Amino acid sequence: MARQSISFTRPNDEWLKTQVDNQEYSSKSELVNDLIRQARNQQIEIDWIKSKLEKAEDSGFTNDSKEQILAQSKSILK
Repeated sequence: MARQSISFTRPNDEWLKTQVDNQEYSSKSELVNDLIRQARNQQIEIDWIKSKLEKAEDSGFTNDSKEQILAQSKSILK
């Protein structure tokens, strides 16, 4: 595992410490890695939605109902 040295603003550092103190995470490193994983997953979802929107814009229309589009979006979030 790569070792990094990073600095946090005081409010962010205090928030990280609180999460560890509350035993939500065993260390700041674990928490930061979890936040990065969440951000990466969100980016995957954003990219998927963006590609769907671009495809719909390029085609000029979609045959999917609003309910179908919503269901597809929710299934990716799970």
